[in-house]
Amino acid sequence: MDNDSSSRIVAQLKEWIARAAPGSRLPSTRALVAEHSVSPVTVQKALQALTAQGLIESRPGVGTFVRAVRTARPSDYGWQTAALRSPQAPLRSASAAMRSAPNDVIALHSGYPARELLPERLVRAALIRATRGEAALTRAPAAGLPELQSWFAHELGTSTPPGVTPPGASDVVVLPGSQSGLSSIFRALVGSGQPLLMESPSYWGAILAAAQAGVRVVPVPSGPDGPDPDGLARAFEETGSRLFYAQANYANPTGAQWSVRRGDEVLEVVRRHGAFLVEDDWAHDFGISSAPSPVAARDDSGHVVYLRTLTKSVSPAIRVAAVIARGPARERILADRGAESMYVSGLLQAAALDVVTQPAWQTHLRSVRHQLQSRRDLLVTSLREHAPQAHLTLVPKGGLNLWARLPDGTDVEQLSADCERAGLLIAAGTEWFPAEPAGPFIRLNYAGPNPGAFPEGARILGRAIQENLR
Repeated sequence: MDNDSSSRIVAQLKEWIARAAPGSRLPSTRALVAEHSVSPVTVQKALQALTAQGLIESRPGVGTFVRAVRTARPSDYGWQTAALRSPQAPLRSASAAMRSAPNDVIALHSGYPARELLPERLVRAALIRATRGEAALTRAPAAGLPELQSWFAHELGTSTPPGVTPPGASDVVVLPGSQSGLSSIFRALVGSGQPLLMESPSYWGAILAAAQAGVRVVPVPSGPDGPDPDGLARAFEETGSRLFYAQANYANPTGAQWSVRRGDEVLEVVRRHGAFLVEDDWAHDFGISSAPSPVAARDDSGHVVYLRTLTKSVSPAIRVAAVIARGPARERILADRGAESMYVSGLLQAAALDVVTQPAWQTHLRSVRHQLQSRRDLLVTSLREHAPQAHLTLVPKGGLNLWARLPDGTDVEQLSADCERAGLLIAAGTEWFPAEPAGPFIRLNYAGPNPGAFPEGARILGRAIQENLR
């Protein structure tokens, strides 16, 4: 009976509200009780229903009123254009590699390994232990937890040949991911408006960091064996640059790995010009048929600034990396990091250290190596069978990606859009070039989810290339 009564009151009040002006005051609860011969509870139910529908609003101590319907006024932020002026660097959209993919597509675009390639059990246990320790409630040192600094230094030191002094813990600065490290290095060691030599093609994030730092990027062509030392020397002489950014092991996007000899030749050029080599060892944990050989391990005079990240191999949720630098360069980088973020979360540092010091960590890395080899070989075979027009410059010995050259005249952006409509996500190679692309390329990640779909993905790609060339 109460429900019928409240519904009747709601209907009658709606008619009254339709005739009333916005802001009109409704009759009091006592008046409604008397008018409809019902209990106060029934009236309250009716008013609650009208409130839920957005027709009335209550003002405690004042009364209940017809809700005023306000027309939304478009926001005007035009004043910000004048206040901000022109951006110092061109604004770049997020990389295709950072896009999230729905479950019903074949994802070969990402820059991260699939979840099944991560040490999930180790990560979860490490995070639980970290929350119970001191790191959960204390501020970490600016340069990082000493134990984690020592671990990074020891990792590089294991590759140091006899006669070369290995790095120490005091040479290490822990970072909240290698991307922030690149930004600090470019700001601290190059400076706005100054030239920076960079492998081409190269990591899109390094190109972005250089643009935001305001440095002037000078591309240095690099092939399957790395950059030509003579060409690098000419670039140093012509530009006066004092820094060269490169990836000596399993480069992103090409997968190239320098030989020890090539690394030594590059290091000699850098030394001769009194410059720095920034070595980004992002894929250190993803060797397949070879082991990484950092150039930094063969330098003890401070010419190599070395970056190592755990974000991809441990977990994308644990953004922990480190830069190893010696002398004043290290102090400048640390000062820039202090101004940027003061310190890295001790909780994440403790969790990362816990994972990589567990005996099961090495077992996990061996398992990942075998899984990456199977995935890489499956994608290579699938491309050769179903998309032979996508020419592989090399089959990488490690890393996460294949770099494919497409036929001349291919519209890479259109190809990417056509593949996406057919259920395949790929990454156009244009964003990996600091200047104009050297040709039509695509990057394909073989560490993503659902490797069983690689053959179908290659079929989609092959059909799209044929259609694109028509």
